[in-house]
This record gives sequence, C-alpha cells and structure tokens, in this order.
Amino acid sequence: MSGLIKSSIARKIAMALSGFFLVFFLLFHCTVNMTSVFSADIYNQFSHFLGTNFVVQALMQPVLVFGIIFHFVMGFVLEIKNRNSRSIRYTQYKGGTNAAWVSRNMIISGAVVLAFFGLHFYDFFIPELIHKYVQSHPEDPTRYFPELIHKFQNPVRIGLYVFSFVLLALHLWHGFASAFQSMGVNNKYSPGLKKVTQVFAIVVPAAFIFIALFHHLNGH
Repeated sequence: MSGLIKSSIARKIAMALSGFFLVFFLLFHCTVNMTSVFSADIYNQFSHFLGTNFVVQALMQPVLVFGIIFHFVMGFVLEIKNRNSRSIRYTQYKGGTNAAWVSRNMIISGAVVLAFFGLHFYDFFIPELIHKYVQSHPEDPTRYFPELIHKFQNPVRIGLYVFSFVLLALHLWHGFASAFQSMGVNNKYSPGLKKVTQVFAIVVPAAFIFIALFHHLNGH
C-alpha cells in the first residue's frame, strides 16, 4: 500500500513539474507574440532568433514537445487511476456542491487543449519544418510577421483558437493552483499564491485571444 501511495505522489509531482514548465512556456510564448501587436520588426527579430538558434531548435524544442505530451498523458493516467481507485461513488451528488465544474472536468479541458496544441503544431511547426528542410528556401528574417497575419485571416481558425484558449483558462484556473498543492506548498502565502495563479489563468489566455482577434481585424 505504501508503495502505491508513493507511486501516486511521484506521479502527481511529475505532473506538477511538467505543468510549471508549460506555464513558463505559455508566458514566454505570449510575450513574444504580443510584440507582433506593437512592432512587426521586433516580432520578426524574436522569431528569426528562435527559429534559427541551434539550442532552441535542437534542444529546447524537443524538450517542449516531450513536456506537452508528458503532461497531458500523465493527466489522463492520473484521472483513470483516480476513477478506478474509488470503491464507491457519491451516494448523493450535488454538482458544484461536491466539486467545482473545472476540477471535475480537467480531463475534458485537457483533451481539448491537447488537441489544440496538436493543431498549433500542424499549423505552425510542421510548415516551418517543411520550409526549412524540405523546400530549402533561403532564410528570410522578415517572413514571420506576414505569415502570422496570414494564419489569422481564417475565421474558422480564429474560432477554434478562441475556444481552445477559453478551455485553457479553465484548465489553468484549477490546474495551476493544484500544482503547488502537489508540491506540498501549504502555508500562509497559499491564499495569495492561489490568487496569482487565477490572475495568470485569465490574463495569459485572454492575451492570446486578443492577439489573434487584433490581427484578424487589422490584418492586411
């Protein structure tokens, strides 16, 4: 029994650590994308550096892909194990009285967010690989901003983008704070820390949505 408990704790800690990694990635990615609202040149410079830097391409990018897959697969594993470990169901379930909708449906929001990451890689990452290694075009450091504008002209893509980030906000609302609990953070600063995670869960997805809508409405 103690071995099972330790194994469960280890999985939750691994889940939390991968979640923190993805939170930092979201913040960094949001910051880079936000520069596109203010300056095409700055966005091109950032994108060109990230798209041609060996450390980013050969080391950080594979780690990111692994982190995304690991986090969501681990989430599904934990959810399945939690459901199987319950010997009895709630005898009287009262919806939000027992648990918030977000916490009860993390696997649903997680599945949608994972699907969005897959779409995002298909939309940006795969074309980038084809551009660099299949078509072998000479590198143009000014191509990134026009490509971004082109992607955001499709209203269907914008709708999927907005919907996915709303689900991401719900996922972060519960998941970010839970990650600290999994790491054993429980002290007088915990209420304030929870507020910070909730602000992050709203502001960062909202920023991504704003960027997409801004370029959709102002792109040319």
